[in-house]
Amino acid sequence: MAILKIARMGHPVLKRIADPVQDPTDPEIHKLINDMVDTLADIGGAGLAAPQVHVPLRVVIFHVPGARLAAEDQVEGTPPPGIPLTALINPEITPLGDEMVDGLEACLSVPGLAGTVPRYSRIRYRALAPNGSVIEREATGFHARVVQHECDHLDGILYPMRMRDMTSLGFVEELRRYEDKEAAD
Repeated sequence: MAILKIARMGHPVLKRIADPVQDPTDPEIHKLINDMVDTLADIGGAGLAAPQVHVPLRVVIFHVPGARLAAEDQVEGTPPPGIPLTALINPEITPLGDEMVDGLEACLSVPGLAGTVPRYSRIRYRALAPNGSVIEREATGFHARVVQHECDHLDGILYPMRMRDMTSLGFVEELRRYEDKEAAD
């Protein structure tokens, strides 16, 4: 396995529509996914798309920790099980309604920054798994947000392109510092 270099905003691979994967069972696709898993584990984050590691293919990986779901739903005690690490090949997203929810997002390809992004609150996604089987799920909350964020990379879209108000874009360190001060006031 290998730790892959992350493409940053401005690189041409992040601006183009990624190519479909012809055979999800191809050993090269499995190697790519394994390398993406190692890269995500090394750098942290909730998800990663193949274009972010300079590979213009329609592959994403993501996970949602149970603690994140618990915080979102304000659950106390033992956190619910999260969404385990999942690989989606050639994913397709269908919104389940028109409701959009604003949320703070960051991205490994836009290091150090975060901003408020509107996303569909409920989606259905369909994709191929690495073994060729079909994955079809409904998602809400952070699960829906992370899938939409990662799949945007497959269409050459970075989160700042989805922002309605650029005044919410800021350096993560500054946003945290002033969020902490506002919470203390």
